[in-house]
Amino acid sequence: MHDIRMIRENPAAFDAALSRRGASAMSSEILSLDEARRARILAAETAQAEQNKASKSVGAAKASGDEAEFERLRALVADKKAEIAAMQDEAKALDAQLTDLLLGIPNLPLDEVPDGADEADNVELRRHGSIPNFAFDPVEHYQLAGVQQGMDFETAAKLSGSRFVVLSGAVARIHRALAQMMVDTHVDENGLTETWTPVLVREEMMLGTGQLPKFGEDSYQTREGWWLVPTAEVTLTNIVNDTIIAESHLPRRYVAHTQCFRSEAGSAGRDTAGMLRQHQFEKVEMVSITRPDASLEEQERMTRCAEGILEKLGLPYRTVVLCTGDMGFGARRTYDIEVWLPGQNTYREISSVSVCGDFQARRMNARFRPEGGGKPEYVHTLNGSGLAVGRTLIAVLENGQRADGSVALPAALHPYLGGRTTLTPEGQLA
Repeated sequence: MHDIRMIRENPAAFDAALSRRGASAMSSEILSLDEARRARILAAETAQAEQNKASKSVGAAKASGDEAEFERLRALVADKKAEIAAMQDEAKALDAQLTDLLLGIPNLPLDEVPDGADEADNVELRRHGSIPNFAFDPVEHYQLAGVQQGMDFETAAKLSGSRFVVLSGAVARIHRALAQMMVDTHVDENGLTETWTPVLVREEMMLGTGQLPKFGEDSYQTREGWWLVPTAEVTLTNIVNDTIIAESHLPRRYVAHTQCFRSEAGSAGRDTAGMLRQHQFEKVEMVSITRPDASLEEQERMTRCAEGILEKLGLPYRTVVLCTGDMGFGARRTYDIEVWLPGQNTYREISSVSVCGDFQARRMNARFRPEGGGKPEYVHTLNGSGLAVGRTLIAVLENGQRADGSVALPAALHPYLGGRTTLTPEGQLA
């Protein structure tokens, strides 16, 4: 959420930043509501002062025997009380309108974020690894002989409908090994705190990280009112919801491996084959809570953590900075890491690492107390995939494929697979 004081002081700059995201100017509407709200508050405070003054005079009029003055003052106090209540109600309603308006406005991009309309305008920063050169035409993950027995979309459709999968046998074990390797790496080498969190959350937690109110159709809600998390960003970030943290306890760096759930609203017809885009999937998520002056450096560190997983697995990738038109709602800047998928002959997103500034912190009222004293300040929040487990499985299978339908598995996974190095054409580990 945005700082109303910043909008009051710099309305033109606020509108200019929104226009970079393709949004209309909003400052006039915001400031009109803000002015009306503040006017009601001031009027209520003025009326309160008049009521207090009249209340003090009521007793004096009664004591002096001036019955007419006593009745006049008593009526004045009653009128002011009703007037104050009405103005307070109006101020409260205007405040709710203003809050609802601010909650629906996206974060402002950093100055250095490239302008653009969509993913075609993203800017590549670097590439790593060599694209494999096969002596045969590579296929997609679900077409590999060694994979087909352990990746069952028909049974999943019977159980749950489209965009679900049942993994079994060796494929399920590789999937599990990938998640374990990711978590171990982030904990042992990157210094993140392993965390296990619920996948059902209250509505205010989704509001805090920006999934609500604007993007409710992208997630699932239960009859009891809980929401299924689209990513552990929701739970990990909200650990500091409505909290004041000592500055000495920053940064906080979390990692969690969870199930994630997305309705994929608006993606009809996209990536329907295979398990690239699913309603239920697993992700290893990283979240950092930092001081404001440390968040940009932290984004670079988190990006390297995600890239490091791909390097351990020997997977070629590229890193891009998203343009203003392709960034997520809560981000000030986002780096996407895209892994090479031979079956599609292209790079596909496997991680997004975003710095949100104080945008989520204001929604959550998450602050820190400076070591030198002074008023609490809002923390900065960051999130990033480290990595999407299913997409990493796809990349491992496709980049390691052989002509006979077997797959050479990355050395980093061998310890997690009992020393086995290969997925055979028959779907076994060997």
